[in-house]
Amino acid sequence: MSVHPSRSAVLALAIASALALPVALHAQDNTAQTDNTASKKKPTELQAVTVTAEKRVEDLQKVPVSMTVLPAEKLEAFGQAGDTVLQLASRAPSVYAETSYGREFPRFYIRGLGNSDFDLNASQPVSMVYDDIVQENPILKGFPLFDLDQVEVLRGPQGTLFGRNSPAGVIKFESRKPSQETSGYARVSYGTLGTANAEAAIGGALSSHWSGRVSALAQHRDGWIDNDYTGKKDALGGYNDRAIRLQALYENGDFNALISAHARWLDGSAMVNRANAIPLGENSFVPNFDRDVVYQDGKNRQHLFSWGTNLHLNWKLGDYTFTSITGLERATTYSLGDVDGGIAIPHTPAQQQWVTPFPSETADALPHDRQITQEFRLASDPKEQLSWQVGAYYFDEDIAISNFDYATLNNHALDGYAEQTQRTKAWAVFGSAKYQIADDFDVRAGARYSHDSRTFRVDRILSPIGGGPLTLAADPHDSRWSGDVTGTWQVDPNVNLYLRVANGFRAPSVQGRVLFANSISVAKPETITSYELGIKTTGMDNRVRFNADVYSYTMHNQQLTAVGGDINVTRLLNAKKTDGYGAEFDLEAYLTPNFIVTAGGSYNHTELKDPNLAVAICGSGCTVLDPLNAQGNALVDGNTLPNAPKWIGTLTARYGIPYGDSGEFFVYTDWNYRSDVNFFLYESKEFQSKPFLEGGIRVGYNWDFGRREIALYGRNLTNKKVITGAIDFNNRTAFVNDPRVIGVEFKADL
Repeated sequence: MSVHPSRSAVLALAIASALALPVALHAQDNTAQTDNTASKKKPTELQAVTVTAEKRVEDLQKVPVSMTVLPAEKLEAFGQAGDTVLQLASRAPSVYAETSYGREFPRFYIRGLGNSDFDLNASQPVSMVYDDIVQENPILKGFPLFDLDQVEVLRGPQGTLFGRNSPAGVIKFESRKPSQETSGYARVSYGTLGTANAEAAIGGALSSHWSGRVSALAQHRDGWIDNDYTGKKDALGGYNDRAIRLQALYENGDFNALISAHARWLDGSAMVNRANAIPLGENSFVPNFDRDVVYQDGKNRQHLFSWGTNLHLNWKLGDYTFTSITGLERATTYSLGDVDGGIAIPHTPAQQQWVTPFPSETADALPHDRQITQEFRLASDPKEQLSWQVGAYYFDEDIAISNFDYATLNNHALDGYAEQTQRTKAWAVFGSAKYQIADDFDVRAGARYSHDSRTFRVDRILSPIGGGPLTLAADPHDSRWSGDVTGTWQVDPNVNLYLRVANGFRAPSVQGRVLFANSISVAKPETITSYELGIKTTGMDNRVRFNADVYSYTMHNQQLTAVGGDINVTRLLNAKKTDGYGAEFDLEAYLTPNFIVTAGGSYNHTELKDPNLAVAICGSGCTVLDPLNAQGNALVDGNTLPNAPKWIGTLTARYGIPYGDSGEFFVYTDWNYRSDVNFFLYESKEFQSKPFLEGGIRVGYNWDFGRREIALYGRNLTNKKVITGAIDFNNRTAFVNDPRVIGVEFKADL
């Protein structure tokens, strides 16, 4: 594999930085130990972090994979203003997220790899796993974050233990589990825009063998966007989002069983599109753009109901553990929006600026989504010189999708209707092992064999463009090996170096939105091979934890989505080759016993390499920067991937001032940055977002040893206004981030 000079420089600089800091920390650690011995006063230490990245409970510092752990305190701060799971965007190195679908459909990217497809059967290369159950359908991925222990972000291919559709990585959500000890909390907040949150949980012993936990969340925001075309104030932007989780744990000797059930209800606005918001030749807002006002003649609403249940069984069989994990997920949704974001007929001359070439009012529904998963796993004693685990996995998904088009100027009458059905069945067998070759060196390796098949059909019953009835079908299938091998060298008790080689794949995908097209598209499987060199270290008497890595990957047949454009058709493509490389770090440090800082950052370079790959350009008038082929399509060879910021940085800081015997005044702030992003496969001056720095703050007082707390909070402190996405088929439509929210919160623990 050839390496360009600039690439070598970046990797060399990152490696040098990663290797130099732990040495410095280790030297300071010795000094700190001497000073502490003299003063006989032990400083505040960082707590050990345990993770289940490799489906065993391990110390974060011992797991040889690039990962970030977001604890409950961070999640509570990030989500105070009612943020969805999208709050994780730029909150961990190499992680970005966006949506064109509102609260119910997040799209995640890791190391630049993601999928901008908005269809309800779209697959993603970032797998999201909630309490060991994969959330395959994009609607399931938006389940709210509450009563969690932590979130684990695993970067890079995870093809061995997590299988299909995880070539970019995995985001694992771990909810708090029941125990015999009584525990719980309640937190309520209220802020601007009528933003209200209420969250509570309680758990404890039900009997000598049974314990339980129930937790619930309710989030509300008033409508805050006026529709000046209809004259309705506060017409859009509001929501009611509610969720509940019930858990029961049975423990008896060498056997335990955990049964869990959860549900979510969402009603509110779909994504609010802003017509003609981007001026020609610029990536900014038109003059006098007002985030609080739209002019729309189409309807907008969104409803979602999802529920699921899972059963975890564990048997301790001497030196072995047998695990069974069974999951069921179901969902229904309907989302209607004014896609063009503007009006067809102005009432006044001043409204002319919001007129679009033609109205577009569409809806998607998921009348049926049923997912069943089953995993069996047998694992040896992890303390042995040779430890291993083997398993089998089964996945069965059955979904139905309805697509609607409405004639805005004909009293919103239905003028387009199509039905999609898809049945996906997949199975896999896998195994992994760790061998301790020497006291300071071990090797881990694993392999997985997967089979995936889909049966897809779409029926167009009514065409909005006179195309007539249509029936199309596809039956893609694939079988594939994936795996990894990692060597870990313990330099000393505080420093581990690792080298990891891994591959993964995404199963074949089908795109069948035929309201405006007479064909479907099928994408071949994508595959990735990744190389990663990392270091994990602690120092300064365990007051500093620093982890870093550099990586390089090559992806073949990457599945891409060409969204909209002048042909107003969304279709799947395969790029011959995609290269990526970069560096990442995580830092956590107690600067003083009362002052703790965390930081993370990443550099991610992505580049498409396919001289023949061409996509339709905007139909809205834009300044295309790519060369065009004879058909007028943009040649995207050499472009970066969509929604792939080159730089990401995150910083949090908490300072506490003890007061009295059990109280504390505190200030907590968090800031996250991402560099500019391009929205589509082709590049233009208009359809890209400028760099974005967003901050939050929390100032308060806690007492009774932290069991009671009251705080003022602020999100998007600078009230920065930024374009987060766009639609390019008939005007320069923009999506916009939420404005600043300021509020007050009270929390009490049992």
